[in-house]
Amino acid sequence: MQTAADVTATRSRNAKTQRIADLLRALSADEIPAAVGLLLGRPRQGRLGVGRRAAHAARTEPAATPSLTVSDVDAAFTTLANTRGPGAVRTRAEALHALMSRATADEQDYLIRVLTAEMRTGALESVVTDAAAMAAGLPTAVVRRAAMLSGDLGTTVRQACAGSDLTAVGLTPGVPVSPMLASTAESASAAVAETGEASVEAKLDGARIQVHRVGGAVTVYTRSLADVTSRVPELAELVSEFPGGDLVLDGETLALDPSGAARPFQETMSRFGSGGGTALSAWFFDVLYARGESLIDSPLRRRRRVLAEIVGERMIRGIEVTGPSAGHLAEDFFAAAVGTGDEGVVVKSLDSTYAAGRRGSHWIKVKPVHTFDLVVLAVEQGSGRRRGMLSNLHLGARDPAGRFGPPGGFVMVGKTFKGLTDELLRWQTAHFPTIAVDTAGHVTALRQETVVEIAIDGVQRSSRYPGGVALRFARVKRYRVGADAKPAAEADTIDALRDLLDSRASDAMR
Repeated sequence: MQTAADVTATRSRNAKTQRIADLLRALSADEIPAAVGLLLGRPRQGRLGVGRRAAHAARTEPAATPSLTVSDVDAAFTTLANTRGPGAVRTRAEALHALMSRATADEQDYLIRVLTAEMRTGALESVVTDAAAMAAGLPTAVVRRAAMLSGDLGTTVRQACAGSDLTAVGLTPGVPVSPMLASTAESASAAVAETGEASVEAKLDGARIQVHRVGGAVTVYTRSLADVTSRVPELAELVSEFPGGDLVLDGETLALDPSGAARPFQETMSRFGSGGGTALSAWFFDVLYARGESLIDSPLRRRRRVLAEIVGERMIRGIEVTGPSAGHLAEDFFAAAVGTGDEGVVVKSLDSTYAAGRRGSHWIKVKPVHTFDLVVLAVEQGSGRRRGMLSNLHLGARDPAGRFGPPGGFVMVGKTFKGLTDELLRWQTAHFPTIAVDTAGHVTALRQETVVEIAIDGVQRSSRYPGGVALRFARVKRYRVGADAKPAAEADTIDALRDLLDSRASDAMR
């Protein structure tokens, strides 16, 4: 817990990495998974079943000096997670009290934040990965890939520090992996110019899913790798009927109206929350495992052939483009996709491998309206018909290089109250007070963790905001929470917005 405090106290990524690497070297192999869980605020045992009230009620006279070890905390968490049946309430309460009584005041504060899932340290995952590579003397890329494919950072760090061969870690059906991500471009032709020979595929207005079939049993995961199989039985049944053996598929699901048009995105997402309502359909755009073989290192052109043979008409429609006419063909396909109600297209290099958890230039999404995933920095009290509600959002873009503030922080780029439905207003009015850090007048500052998808018509130069750009006609599309959650560490960057400004200037000069 002292390491976590030291890491929080410094803005230097190098210092954070070095401090965590020193900790990992000092721990035994068995302690490492638990330590990683504590650093990230995600116990290795999963949910511990301790609510905010119970956690704060367990606070007692703190210890004068530190004595708790990682193993002590891990053992207490195991008791909390595994105790069931008669007498469980008392046993859990006693375990929690015993843990708190041995903790100093600062340790109690930290433990309460872990117990109540109030720590948001998504950006720290990459630092822990770098620290493990430093501690083990391994290339960072090797550790990162192993963590993404295993789905378990704590175990991967332990293996790295123990000298295991991480290059042997591969994709395993039944173990969800971080999805490959796409960057953005203003036009389909610009995207093709970046990728070269490409598959241009319709981008559906649905929710991303990753589906695993192992020994005939199908499991459906959301973009955030939550298991929602029990809520979407029709999707499991669909995949169970595909030919072949074990599978890992990447795709989109959405609800359709009687005419076959996509229903509003919210209707699709409601199925992940309730498991009832409109039936979902699914189409797939990638295959990661089939015919007893991992395909993530195979080029997309091969994966598409295998996918077509497996899913048939359930393959998301697309075309392959190459040569001098590629840009024109991509633009025509984009116009047709938008004309039929799709969000746009995703342009993918046919030579690209599947880079789990990575965003790069091999996949590029193109939409008719610019959309960015930004972080809500603060919120204002509403007025008029919104009096009593939290309304106007202060929006920030990620600044990983620290060009306009602390490295890894966020820089404000605008405000908006547009696009907020009554339902969204009610949600944010209830949610934001739970993550408030300060209130000054009518503005409440928030923990920088809530990602919201914002549609804009463009950006303009601004002397008001430190990043030099301001959003034009910003409106809320959706919050990236729940089954479609996105961590703040994956929000779009200030450079992405500035690039949009630069491209507009270039167009004006032509």
